[in-house]
Amino acid sequence: MKVSPQPGATTLLVVILSTCLLLFLFQKIIWIVLPVLLALMLYYILRPVVDALVNHGLRRGPAVKIVCLLQLIVAAGALVLAFLFLAKAGSWQSNFDRYLDGGQNLVRKTTASLEKVVPAFKKMNLGVTVDQHIEQFTSTFVGQNLLPISLGLLEWLPSLLLVPYISYFMLNDSTRLKKYIIKSVPNAFFEKALLLFSRLDASLQNYFQGLLLLTILDSICLGLGLELLGIHHAILLGVAAAVLAWIPYIGSVIGCIVVVLVAATDFPDQTWTAYACLALFLAVRLLDDFVFMPATIGRKLNVHPLLSVVMLFLGATVAGATGLFLALPLFGVVAVIGETVAQVVADQGLRARHRAARLLTAVS
Repeated sequence: MKVSPQPGATTLLVVILSTCLLLFLFQKIIWIVLPVLLALMLYYILRPVVDALVNHGLRRGPAVKIVCLLQLIVAAGALVLAFLFLAKAGSWQSNFDRYLDGGQNLVRKTTASLEKVVPAFKKMNLGVTVDQHIEQFTSTFVGQNLLPISLGLLEWLPSLLLVPYISYFMLNDSTRLKKYIIKSVPNAFFEKALLLFSRLDASLQNYFQGLLLLTILDSICLGLGLELLGIHHAILLGVAAAVLAWIPYIGSVIGCIVVVLVAATDFPDQTWTAYACLALFLAVRLLDDFVFMPATIGRKLNVHPLLSVVMLFLGATVAGATGLFLALPLFGVVAVIGETVAQVVADQGLRARHRAARLLTAVS
């Protein structure tokens, strides 16, 4: 595989600053950025299916319609599940409080065990300090009504309904759009424009398909592990935790906390079950860092690990959770554009051809 040239220091600085600026702007219009991003993900996931149908003799238009019809059926099912979730808001509220109580009992038992093993902790009044923090936490969260939170999530429904609509036109008209854009490119830069589109397409496809494969691997590992530990709804919890991991670091921590709370509540007298769930998440996290991500996303994006960490911190600083989620894919896209523009600017022959073409056009 041919390795693309690495950008210079100036180009890299411009790419980083441009990415931070875009993250700041995208945070302001996240209501449209999120459906477009999800539509892009669906586009790159469904495009191989459409291409397979076309290769089997079906025209592209009917192939796109069949795939999008199946997509709409799945979306309708998800919508029905969302309304069922709201209908059971009362039971979710009681479960929420019950799981928080289970988590508090686990923390207290863990603190008591630590004080027995390490007497210094008992002299430091570790149990009393932990109890005080638990009381503060309880006064903040326990009894909080989940219905306003659920209704707040419904505010995203109009934006999310755009996802199937946008993905349909991406599947149906993407080739036409590329041709329309390329026609506006001066002839001297035609080859560079084709290269830019090809690299952008490959970068986005590799990222989203790699993210999907990583999610499937995490879902399998977490689901099977939780099933072996006897956790209720193990597969559902594994899939939810894998999807939450799309938000780097924070998502994995939230997923782990939820599963540990469920284990601590369902098995109050078997604290080892909650510890085993924690160990399972740590093991899957290590697999992600050293096996799964290098084999899926990391191998494709060709971004140095240190630069990835820097971009995640910058993204979180500039745009919060939105920046964490968008930092790496957006940086990959901006880097491809920046490298191509830098090559055009540095290529005196290309710019001379463009000037000559403009002179010939003016003369004629």
